[in-house]
Amino acid sequence: ICVGRVLPGLKVRIIRISDDTIPQWSDGLIVPDGEIGEITVKGDLVTHRYFERKRDDLLSKIEESTSVWHRMGDLGWIDTEKRLWFCGRKSHRIITLTQTLFTVPCEAIFNCHPHVFRSALVGIGPQPKQKPVICIELEKTRQKKNKQKITQELLELAKDSVLTQEIDTILYHKAFPVDIRHNSKIFREKLAVWAGARVR
Repeated sequence: ICVGRVLPGLKVRIIRISDDTIPQWSDGLIVPDGEIGEITVKGDLVTHRYFERKRDDLLSKIEESTSVWHRMGDLGWIDTEKRLWFCGRKSHRIITLTQTLFTVPCEAIFNCHPHVFRSALVGIGPQPKQKPVICIELEKTRQKKNKQKITQELLELAKDSVLTQEIDTILYHKAFPVDIRHNSKIFREKLAVWAGARVR
C-alpha cells in the first residue's frame, strides 16, 4: 500500500529488520531504496520515550546524539520517487525456510478475487520454519458458493506471483476476529491459533 511522501519536518528511514534492541543509530542500519525493512521516523512530533515503559523504549527508540529515531514496528520500502509503501506489521511477518513473507503484499493478491471480502496471512509453527496459511473471509453473498472452485482459483493466483508461490493452504473463516473500534484491524494472533488447530 502506497502511503505517499514524507511530510516536511519529518525524516523517515528504512532499516534492516531485527527483533533485537538497537541502542545507537548508525547509517549502516539503512537498507537500499526498494528493499523492505522497518520504518523509522525522526522529528519534532516523535516522543523520546514512553511513560514508565522502559522495555518498550528499548525496543522502539534508537538514540542519535540529542535526538531519537522511533521504530514504528511497521515494515515498508521507499520507491525511486521517494514514496513510502506499507507492507504490514513486523510482528506479523512469516519466516519460512526459504523466504520471508509480508502480509499486505501477499494479501493484496488474494483480495483481487471477486468473491473475497478480505484475507489474512498467518504463520503456523515457530520461525524460521513457519508454514504460511492464507485465511479467507468471503463476501457475505458468496458464503455458500462452491469453495472448492474458489480455492482452486485462489491457488492459481498464488502460483502466478513470486510473493505467494509458497502458499498452498487456504482456510475459510466466516468472520475474522477484529478490533470493534475499527473493523479493519484483524486480530491475526487469534486467527493463527484458529488456523493452527486446523492445519497438521
